[in-house]
Amino acid sequence: MRTETIQLETADGTMAVYEAVPDEPVAAVVVIQEAFGVNEHIEDVVRRFAAAGYHAVAPHLFHRAGGGTAPYDDFSQIMKLYGGLDDEAVLRDVDATLAHLAGGESGWPAAKTGIVGFCMGGRVSFLVAARRRLGAAVSFYGGGIVTARFPQFPPLIGEASSLHTPWLGLFGDQDTSIPVEDVEQIGAETAKASVKTDVVRYPDAGHGFHCDMRPDHYNAAAAADGWARTLAWFADRLG
Repeated sequence: MRTETIQLETADGTMAVYEAVPDEPVAAVVVIQEAFGVNEHIEDVVRRFAAAGYHAVAPHLFHRAGGGTAPYDDFSQIMKLYGGLDDEAVLRDVDATLAHLAGGESGWPAAKTGIVGFCMGGRVSFLVAARRRLGAAVSFYGGGIVTARFPQFPPLIGEASSLHTPWLGLFGDQDTSIPVEDVEQIGAETAKASVKTDVVRYPDAGHGFHCDMRPDHYNAAAAADGWARTLAWFADRLG
């Protein structure tokens, strides 16, 4: 496995991308960060996908504000990282990342590329599934889909029935930031889409249940099941 941080040029400047490439990749996966940035956990997730056979990349979406990460225990540092970021900016960053994957020696087309996101990245994965045509998308506890959290990130539920990319949503019932009612609405609306969708709820899990670097959030059973479902979702659709 080869790992490195590369630099991509975007319409809004240079963006760092953490990349892990196995010896014989079968497809590509874009990993979208949590609200804390591309930290050790996200880099570890990228390597996990590479170990599973995927050319995996994680774009640093906070590059407009100077980049960097915020610690899990200090939310006061998060908001300054969001400078200059809105949905259109996110899509430009994702497009630049997809162009990198398509233009490299592997030449991954959109149909052989998946996207997965965690926390804020879960919403980004949903946004991309609604606005772009990829092979597959997965959202781990993506908030702000039904109820907006920030003015620059409006609700996306109106686009749920017209998704262009097969989408899997994974949520914890104990997540106080994403009510079960919202999850049920997401499931009902995405079921109307012409592409395959699925929503999975974990009764005993809360927000961030996949992050094993946050002992107060991590739920081993939900994390293992969610990871298995994600790999199966990608394997069935990316080949």
